[in-house]
Amino acid sequence: MMIEVLKSKLHCVTVTEANLNYMGSITIDEDLMDAAGLIAGEKVQIVDNNNGERFETYIIKGRRGSGDICLNGAAARKVQVGDVCIIIAYALMDFDEAKTYKPTIVFPKKGNKL
Repeated sequence: MMIEVLKSKLHCVTVTEANLNYMGSITIDEDLMDAAGLIAGEKVQIVDNNNGERFETYIIKGRRGSGDICLNGAAARKVQVGDVCIIIAYALMDFDEAKTYKPTIVFPKKGNKL
């Protein structure tokens, strides 16, 4: 049996931009992506701690070292610049593998820096 479990998480990043006029997605600083084991095109869940919104989108690679967390397209309507969000990625794995799997959880500092 396969189950979906937490693969990785960027915990409490700050939204730096909301760009309604861009194709839908989330732009994430490449340093943050690497730290959390995320890749461009990967599906993620976004949880906004300020307003309770929960939605899914996919990742676009952002400029390395920029601290960028930008919600694009329709997702830009669900957040405000300055909101604190959690970015969550899940993985499908065998039930027994999932019992011992350790997710990668990253706690960025101010400015979305590592």
